[in-house]
Amino acid sequence: MFTGIIQATGAVRRLERRGGDVRLHVATGKLDMRDVRAGDSIATNGVCLTVVEFGADGFAADVSLETLGLTTLGGLATGSRVNLEKALAVGERLGGHIVSGHVDGVGEVLSLRADGRSTRYRLRAPASLARYIAHKGSICIDGVSLTVNSVDGAEFDLNIIPVTAAETIF
Repeated sequence: MFTGIIQATGAVRRLERRGGDVRLHVATGKLDMRDVRAGDSIATNGVCLTVVEFGADGFAADVSLETLGLTTLGGLATGSRVNLEKALAVGERLGGHIVSGHVDGVGEVLSLRADGRSTRYRLRAPASLARYIAHKGSICIDGVSLTVNSVDGAEFDLNIIPVTAAETIF
């Protein structure tokens, strides 16, 4: 389980094709890896990935065909920036909202515009997921916990505040 509060941004070091699947190697930037072990979960752009290799400055995870087909991970390339969050530990402060890391679909950014010091995003969710999006409800985009400002069918708005823009891949 995760909170949707991004702990660091990293970058794709390389993608190894393995029989249709991919082994994703990620440089973790300022993410503290001292307590990470093989088998731990790290949300990468909101996708719960299992660490299969790790070091002080990164980790590798196997990404299945199912995950490649239902997320944006299949479109990453060497150098792509990613949002990172280690799994929630019992007793930690819970900011954001409870996030499983099991991605339900890929939306489309329709527009962005300045809204004070924030940026207002207009997005379209897959039609099959639209009924789950609620005005002032929580939604997780690329692993970031966000509040829905308005909903119109499958389209919805949200604001990215300056700190979120600075600390994530938005």
